[in-house]
Amino acid sequence: MTDFVPFPENPTDKHIKTIEEKVQKVLDARTEFPNSSLADLYSPLTMPPALTKAHNELDKAVDLAYRSQSFTSEANRMVFLFELYEKYTADLFTKEKEKKGKMK
Repeated sequence: MTDFVPFPENPTDKHIKTIEEKVQKVLDARTEFPNSSLADLYSPLTMPPALTKAHNELDKAVDLAYRSQSFTSEANRMVFLFELYEKYTADLFTKEKEKKGKMK
């Protein structure tokens, strides 16, 4: 299964750099556990605290690339992302119909 998350509309260079740094921290945290499978690393029961912390920092950095304040809940984040997805995809089918109509 592939997850689709719309990219932030206007990330700054600072946002992008911070996200890259936080991604590297996640990767570094994972290398601290070379004998652990991804299933072990990402199980809610066995996820190492260092990896949890790195992911939380990455989530915060990504959130700030979308908007200036953090999301107050996962539900808020989901509503925001679905609305952004709708905005990005609103004209997809309209444009396709226009192209087909012009071919006649």
